Amino acid sequence: MSPPRRLSRELPSLVGQEVRVAGHLQDYRALGGVSFALVRDRAGLFQLTLKKGQSPETLFELFQNLPRESVVRAQGTVVANPRAKVGAEVSPTAVEVLSRSAVPLPLGVSDKVGADLDTRLNHRVLDLRKPENQVIAELRGTMLWALRESFGELGFTEVETPKILRQGAEGGATMFKVDYYGSPAYLAQSPQLYKQMLMATELERVFEIAPAFRAEPSDTNRHMTEFTSIDAEMAYIDGPEELWDTVEELIAGTFRRTRERLLARGSPFAEKIPEVERPFPRVTHREGSELLGRKPGTPAIDAEIGSEEERALGDLVQKKYGNDFYLLTEFPTSLKAGTFYAMRQDAHPELTHYFDLEFRGLELMSGGQREHRVDRLEANMQAAGVDAKNFAGYLEAFRYGMPPHGGFALGLDRIVQRLAGLTNIREARLFPRDRFRLEP
Repeated sequence: MSPPRRLSRELPSLVGQEVRVAGHLQDYRALGGVSFALVRDRAGLFQLTLKKGQSPETLFELFQNLPRESVVRAQGTVVANPRAKVGAEVSPTAVEVLSRSAVPLPLGVSDKVGADLDTRLNHRVLDLRKPENQVIAELRGTMLWALRESFGELGFTEVETPKILRQGAEGGATMFKVDYYGSPAYLAQSPQLYKQMLMATELERVFEIAPAFRAEPSDTNRHMTEFTSIDAEMAYIDGPEELWDTVEELIAGTFRRTRERLLARGSPFAEKIPEVERPFPRVTHREGSELLGRKPGTPAIDAEIGSEEERALGDLVQKKYGNDFYLLTEFPTSLKAGTFYAMRQDAHPELTHYFDLEFRGLELMSGGQREHRVDRLEANMQAAGVDAKNFAGYLEAFRYGMPPHGGFALGLDRIVQRLAGLTNIREARLFPRDRFRLEP
């Protein structure tokens, strides 16, 4: 029986033993009587060393004629070699070609020659073989694990809600229309309505990690058509402060778990995961506007904060409070007029209980306390020009007992983009979708 397949990182502990290894052929070099085949697996590079008079002659001919990126499997003995990539190498006795690569390669894997993003995405499978992209995928996967662990610690239950809808929370203008057995339907922008409906059950705290779709013709480096949304909702809250505290605990737990696991795996991103300092500064929208130089009492004080201003405000808040994170609170009702489920403040109806979580000048999360009183919810719908008849199933949940509740949505792609220092958010997904890309 053949030995089990081993990864490159295991080889130093297996010196003198017979092993079986496999991966993509990255390079082959012949230097007189010695030849080296560099092979790449998910743990990194390892070396197959052929020596004249010791290794089978057929192996020299095999590697000389084998294109780079072909898949090989080798069996042989592990030999200590401090000059090898992992401190050991394999002296093969047998090599099997599992898959022969086509030539020429449309995109270099180990070459130092750069390629533009479109070329990389057109040949994404080859692009994902590069170590620098492997560690991005590892960061993303680790953060997903850490989020689930952190939500669980906070008493949340993971749920799944429909992604084909009759109606969306934000209307159909930015939704993808699909034919649903002859009737019109839409791809979900978010699970907003369903996670609120679940608050009328005894689940009370739910979260969902799922794809979401937004039909906006945006070509910025931080927007995509398909993205991963992390949504949460919690019942029986006394006010938005309870949401803010939960957000702090979630972010602190997620970042800590992510950093610890990446450190254990030797990821280059481990040191880039910051220590989360709590509490996060609370900055009202109007205070933020004033920090940006807007004059109180003018319409500009309640205007939306754009991307460039957002980055500038992040720097200003960091200088003032010394924290990479802050909560931008008390959004004006004028900016949330279409968000009919956003609770308006009773004492100041011109303001909502909504907030954003900002991280180094980038919005990571939006959320707030929802309107649970059905009469006010219907009034908000009417003010927003929304036909309540189209939301009968949603409103029914409020008519039969709905506790005070609130929630938030977090963009996974944006977190990965910021932590990995990526110029374009498309690099944060394995196979990104934007308005010009449906393949691969």
